[in-house]
Amino acid sequence: MSVRLRLTLLYGLLFFMAGALLLFVMSILMANILGGVKVIGFGINDPETAAEVQHQFVEQTMRQLVGRSLVALGGVGIITLVLGYFVADRALSPLQRVTATARRLSESTLHERIALEGPDDEIKELADTFDAMLERLGQAFDSQRRFVANASHELRTPLAINRTLLEVALGDPEVSDDLRAVGRTLLATNARHERLIEGLLLLARSERELTTRNPVDLAEIAATVLEHSARRDHDNDVSVHPELTSGTALGDPVLLEHLVSNLVENAIKHNEDGGELWLRTGLLDGWATVQVENTGPAVPAYEVERLFEPFRRLNADRVESAKGAGLGLSIVRSVVLAHRGAVYAAPRPGGGLIVTVRLPPG
Repeated sequence: MSVRLRLTLLYGLLFFMAGALLLFVMSILMANILGGVKVIGFGINDPETAAEVQHQFVEQTMRQLVGRSLVALGGVGIITLVLGYFVADRALSPLQRVTATARRLSESTLHERIALEGPDDEIKELADTFDAMLERLGQAFDSQRRFVANASHELRTPLAINRTLLEVALGDPEVSDDLRAVGRTLLATNARHERLIEGLLLLARSERELTTRNPVDLAEIAATVLEHSARRDHDNDVSVHPELTSGTALGDPVLLEHLVSNLVENAIKHNEDGGELWLRTGLLDGWATVQVENTGPAVPAYEVERLFEPFRRLNADRVESAKGAGLGLSIVRSVVLAHRGAVYAAPRPGGGLIVTVRLPPG
């Protein structure tokens, strides 16, 4: 029940209670007034007859008065309910303006303000408080953009320099075997740090509101991701079964490619040697859908939701170098939320996981 309807019912209830009280008081006063009226007429000679006639007169008058008053109260009460509905709507219109502004807001429209004009009442205080909150949010998003831009440069550059120096050193034919082994270990560690930083930057970027949206065929993205994945070396030998049907989503092609890539890489990393992976795309109930199903260890149902948290994996809270930093599903969820979609995960019977992503169609 909406606030407007609740206020209307409250107005009506108060009116009927006040009307009933007024009718009760008026009936008592009218009965007292009529009780003092002397009945005079032909054929009324004795006091008993006069008293009986007076009693009948008062009773009939009060019955008609109360009956007609109740009818009038009901009619006026209906009019009051209708008027109360419009009065409540007008009283709540500033709140509706606040709600409409909040719905329109995104990262790219945080400059909008309600700027409610009128008396300094509780509603204007709420609107001013909301405007102040938007100002703080705008400053926070600007700070985040600057941080991501600076971190992108400051964190990538030293790692790229380290990788280049190590590759040059390892390219020297006179390098000893021990030094070569150390160099390869450092290269692997450097590569892992690069992947971690890329994942964190992508996570920060995917949590921001999209500024541009384009129609993207998920089947084409999935085919591209599978092609790139086939060129890379994986620890597990996994059989991939693509079931790709055209399904156009509205969003950022780069982020959507990262979404599908993370789903596929996660399904391969947390699979078993000789396992299987199914990648499906298409339209489901009007939504552009991507589904990745993989074999692997059994996943308890109560652990599924926690897998979407950053740095969280099944039975492990810390980062393990063998299977990445635990950001894959976190990035997936952030990209999905940025596209105003939904992501679901469920344990697969026999072991493994089924992840389904639904996005607004393009």
